[in-house]
Amino acid sequence: MQNQFLRFLAVGVLNTAFGYGLFAIFLAINLHYSLALALATVLGVLFNFKTFGTLVFRSHDNKRIFRFILVYVVVYSINVAGIALLARIQISPFWGGAVMLLPCALLAFVLQKKFVFNHE
Repeated sequence: MQNQFLRFLAVGVLNTAFGYGLFAIFLAINLHYSLALALATVLGVLFNFKTFGTLVFRSHDNKRIFRFILVYVVVYSINVAGIALLARIQISPFWGGAVMLLPCALLAFVLQKKFVFNHE
């Protein structure tokens, strides 16, 4: 499990670079930031599904994509709520986001392992 979590973190770095790289490329070709972000997010989620599934959880089952997206929605919601809560005690969203990184990574790992890439 520890090795799997370390792979999860390493692949998370790869996924972040991919998603932000797409966003930067889309901005460089003069797409509006909202469209650039939307395209980068959609393509990023598809890329993340394949990398987490294959490299971390050793799964090639594409039918799990809907559960994967649901996990993303749950983690995003908790992340936003956490940042909002921290903002109420005068912690900036920048630092609130940093505080929420590890708890959200742990939550994403557990939810993906249990509900998306479980090998029952």
